[in-house]
Amino acid sequence: MTDGSERGELTRWSDTDARETREDTRHRVVCHVDMDCFYASCERLRDPTLEGEPLVVGMGYEPGETAGAVATASYEARAAGVESAMPIRDALERLPRRSTTDADVTGYYEPVDMSYYQSVAEDTKAVLRDCADVVREVSIDEAYLDVTERTSWAAAGANGETPSTAAGPATHRTLAEGYARHVKERIEREAGVPASVGVAPNMSAAKVASDADKPDGLVVVPPGSVASFLAPLPVSALHGVGPVTERALVARDVETAGDVAEADPEALTELLGDRGRTLYRRARGEDDRAVTPRGLPKSLSRESSLPATAAAEPKRETVRALAADVAERAQHRGCLYRTIGIKVVCPPFDVNTRERSLPGPVDDPDLVERVAVELLTEFADNEARKLGVRVSNLDFADADQSTLTGFDTTETAVGHPAASDETGDVPSDTDPPSRLPADAEPRETLTDWLADDTETDEPVRRDGERPPDGQASLGEWSSRK
Repeated sequence: MTDGSERGELTRWSDTDARETREDTRHRVVCHVDMDCFYASCERLRDPTLEGEPLVVGMGYEPGETAGAVATASYEARAAGVESAMPIRDALERLPRRSTTDADVTGYYEPVDMSYYQSVAEDTKAVLRDCADVVREVSIDEAYLDVTERTSWAAAGANGETPSTAAGPATHRTLAEGYARHVKERIEREAGVPASVGVAPNMSAAKVASDADKPDGLVVVPPGSVASFLAPLPVSALHGVGPVTERALVARDVETAGDVAEADPEALTELLGDRGRTLYRRARGEDDRAVTPRGLPKSLSRESSLPATAAAEPKRETVRALAADVAERAQHRGCLYRTIGIKVVCPPFDVNTRERSLPGPVDDPDLVERVAVELLTEFADNEARKLGVRVSNLDFADADQSTLTGFDTTETAVGHPAASDETGDVPSDTDPPSRLPADAEPRETLTDWLADDTETDEPVRRDGERPPDGQASLGEWSSRK
């Protein structure tokens, strides 16, 4: 922070040695996993010829369309000026479609395929759940992991002096760094998409770290180095600072995280409300929030990959096992379900979903198996490389009626890409009525999802979460298992 009258009341406050986290939270190991340009990465997984090419995933660029927006843009497309949530007409002006022009700089445009992205996300979630005891899923491409019980900040190597190979302030390799690299490598190997990972003693620092070396980065911020890592970064790098807050701070000569850490917290509170004190603490490396899962799940599912096969028996046995597992998990969580569904992924990545709606909430493992196997018969002649079973429309309230043996059910074949995602989203209100569940609501669009936050001038979802950097989400990631 520079001297000057504009700085006013935001004067230097206290000693720099008070910036680190409290002693009782310094041992935590928190990873923030952020999938790089996730939708674009999924499209490249499906079509490797798109690797290295400017790629935009969005909607509204088809012939005859007049409105739409960019969901995500690859780094090559960003270099041409395309950004997430940008109107598609502006994106096409900056990066013309390769098939329609001979311009020097052109790119590829792909439509949003949420069902496929959800399938890839399931693979990443499986890795995260296997690697951490506590997972907080923020969106389809972002999650926090508490891996404190799996690793530590202890030095790695026989003599404890092995140099760190990660970006960031770590000078020596720790067990935490090795574990985070293991998570990264498993995601790329098992899901086929890259991720950036930040490792730190708290959530806000881990979030900043994952953004610091994109794409495909690994940044490690050991205890004792959080404040010094943050200090030179612009205030916009702090988690929770949007354009409005940034302008308000910069107008008072508060330009870096270090400036925030040295400011008067009372003056910050007067300027920004309660967020001022929160930013003050985060800039000093203080964040004692525990990583916790978000809310109750909207669905429970289990998927399994298998060698591509059209044989009926292996597919049936896999579905039976998945159905039993999902029903057991529902019983363990004390929830009933109103919908039973399956997913069949045919080579190479043809994602198919089918669901059956029930007349009331049930807890009936036999029914889950029977319905799942019946739904599978539609794909008796198809090769499958992955199968899944899901129960949704969950009810966590106590109920006397827990089985519906003998009741009639109504099958709904769900063809809309988002209809069978983990959030319980329903098909578009433009779909034929016969394909909509009885309790369907209009599906969120990218335009619905984006709104101005009067506090930060950042786009936000209706649940208050902000979009991941460089990507506008078209649906939440998780079933919050």
